[in-house]
Formats: sequence, structure tokens, C-alpha cells
Amino acid sequence: MVVRNKARLVAQGFCQKEGIDYEETFAPIARLEAIRILLAFAASKGFKLQQMDVKSAFLNGFIEEEVYVRQPPGFESAKFPDRVYKLRKALYGLKQAPRAWYARLKSFLLKFGFVMGSVDKTLFLLSRGVQIDVDDIIFGGSSHALVSSFAEQMSREFEMSLMGELQFFLGLQIKQGLEGTFVHQAKYTRDILKKFNMGDSKPMTIPMSTNTALDADEDGEAVDEKEFRGMISSLLYLTATRPDIQFVVCLCARYQASPRTSHRQTVKCIFRYLKFTPELGLWYFSEGSQMLTMLAAGLIARTSLVSWSSRKQASVALSTTEAEYVAAASCCSELLWMKATLSNFGLRFGIIPLLVDSTSAISVAKNPVLHSRTKHIDVRFHFLRDHYEKGDIDLIHVVSANQLADIFTKPLELQVEGVDNALIMGEIKSQWTGLIALLV
Repeated sequence: MVVRNKARLVAQGFCQKEGIDYEETFAPIARLEAIRILLAFAASKGFKLQQMDVKSAFLNGFIEEEVYVRQPPGFESAKFPDRVYKLRKALYGLKQAPRAWYARLKSFLLKFGFVMGSVDKTLFLLSRGVQIDVDDIIFGGSSHALVSSFAEQMSREFEMSLMGELQFFLGLQIKQGLEGTFVHQAKYTRDILKKFNMGDSKPMTIPMSTNTALDADEDGEAVDEKEFRGMISSLLYLTATRPDIQFVVCLCARYQASPRTSHRQTVKCIFRYLKFTPELGLWYFSEGSQMLTMLAAGLIARTSLVSWSSRKQASVALSTTEAEYVAAASCCSELLWMKATLSNFGLRFGIIPLLVDSTSAISVAKNPVLHSRTKHIDVRFHFLRDHYEKGDIDLIHVVSANQLADIFTKPLELQVEGVDNALIMGEIKSQWTGLIALLV
């Protein structure tokens, strides 16, 4: 048996001091929403996405600042033992390394003829797009010859690891077929179940009981904060493909500062639900028209889901109308970003429907009169009214018949008796397939 160990010189980036030896500490990376949009678009157009990885990506970047490193232990120069090295290229561990690599790759893609996305700076398009995330690259196109040409050009410029058809990306498992694309995190789910000793737990059919009422529970027994935060962080990443647990995970995340036994018990219920549904995921259809719709609350539809949110609002609402108005404004913000992103794919939209289940919130947005009951609403939320007047969106009321229980705002209980687990599983999937209509 042969064991190979790879050694790499890594800088101690934490030794850098702001204003002395570095200026920027970040690099643009792809949003998960942007990746899901790319997956949905590729599925609707019927072409398969490919994946490639750049070997030692950060070592390809050139740095503009003056950065010096001391000689590595065991490799000191006998002639100049007291001198230091001046870096010409980026080094793993440096604050500048991700941004330097991004600048190098961007300049190459622009030289190759790509056009950068107008809002998403990790999206580059020549025919139908390339999405980059640090050193992982997703690419695809309507022509096999175009895809092969791009892969060849990248291999000439960088040392690449051509991984073929996109199957595993940032912990997401992706299956591309003729009928569509399925995205899930089954392997990640099993790994975290094993990590927190929940692999042999008894499965549950719902992530949280409707009778559960979480609060600070100051009189409860305290639990290990490190373990609790580790469980929450693991579950938060799982919400990338599991919106059915978004609400309950974010609810438990509020108590990370001082977790109690009741909070940990609720989190364990989420793991037991994952034990029952490890392979749930997102399905993007290969056929269908391109239509952009945003939902503020309360509707279930069979769609390609690419963006969702379930979190506390930034401001305290004094009425239900204000809360709905603020939620609609947040939806409008996401909608405009998606509209601009999709325009780079050649999709053009006129007036986009924004579905709201509150007639009062719609009236506030459509009526320019400043009412005494609404004058306290933060002015930044009134851009919803501005975009309605511009004709970018159309506020539509969701009728009562379609105002079903919203899984992003409350726990739901599955009322099924006398059926086997397979039927229960099918019922869960039918309730969860699409909760917000975004890209069809």
C-alpha cells in the first residue's frame, strides 16, 4: 500500500495587520440562489452542466501589494539566513489570495470573449454561461463544440482537473436527466446524523410539533453551547436544498447564546425528521415556460424553487399590515435581483407579479397618501411603492382559497392515519415540492 502526503507552504494570514500589509480580505463568490438559477435554467434548456476544478487555484493569482514572508523552517538560506521572501504570487493563507485568483480568472475569461453578469460578478457568459465559486467552475452551453473549446482553453491556461458532468458541488448532489435535474444533500444528511450520534434515532414525520412553543426558557437546564451551535450550523447549510426545515432551524438558531435542554430537544427532533426524509431535495423540470413570480406568503404551487427565506424582520412591526408590507418589500428586492440575473441569460420580463395575502399591505403600496398609521414605517421599505409605480411589479392579492398554511412561518402537522410510510412520504413530497413560485 502506497501512502502519498501532499505538502504545501501556507502563510500565517492572521499575522497580517490592516493598513500595513493587506487591503482587501474578500473575493466575490457565487450565491446559492445564483447556482440554483443556473441549474434551473440549464434544465429548462435541456443541456447538461459540466464541472472542472483548478489545481492549487490560489497559487495562480498575482498580488499587487508588497507582502513578505519569513523563510520556512527547514528551508532557510545558508547564505542569507536573516532575510525574508517577497511574494510575487499569492499564497494559501493570505488574505489577498482569493481576490487575486478571482482577478486572474476574470481577466482570462474576459480576454476569451466572455461578458460578466450585470449584478452577479461570478457569472460569465459567452453563449449560455459559466458560474465560478473560488476554484470550482460550473459551465455549460447550447453547443457541445463550444463547451469543448472552453474546456480546452482553460486547460491551456491553468492546470485543471476536468471532472466531467456536474454531480457534486459544494456539498450538493446533482443528478441531471432527460426529465430534469434533481438537487439534494443525502450524503451530507447522513454525515451530520452520524456526527451528532443521531443515526440510530427513531424517525419523525414532521420537523417540529405544532404544540412546541420555544422561548428563552431561562429556568431550563443549560447545555453545551459548542455542540448546540455545531448542530445549528450544520442544519443551516442543509437548508440550501431543504426549505421544509428552514423555519424550525432559524427558530432554534435564535437561542444559540444560551441554549437550554428544550432547545436541544427541538433540534434533535429535526434530526429525527431528517432520518425519515434523507433524500428530499429540489426538482427542476426540463420542460416549461420561463415565468418569474414572487410570493410574499401562503401559496403552494408546483414550480422550480430557487429562493426562499424564513427569518425575523430587521424592524419591529406594530401591526400585521406593516409586517406584510415589510415582507413584500424584501420579496421585491430579491425579485429585482433575480430579474437582472435572468436578463443575462437572455430572458426578458415585463411586469412581474408579486403575490401578497394582505389587502391592507397592497393598499399601502398602491396609495401614495401618507397615513398616520403608516408614517412610522422605515422609508427604505417604501421602494416597493416606487417599483409598483414604475411598472416593474404588480401586486396581486392571494384569494382566501389559496391561502394555505405556510411552512415558512409555522410548524405544520401531517394528519394521516392508517397509511404506511411510503404514502406518508408521498404526502410530504406533495406538500413540499414548491412553496414559492420563482422560476417556471
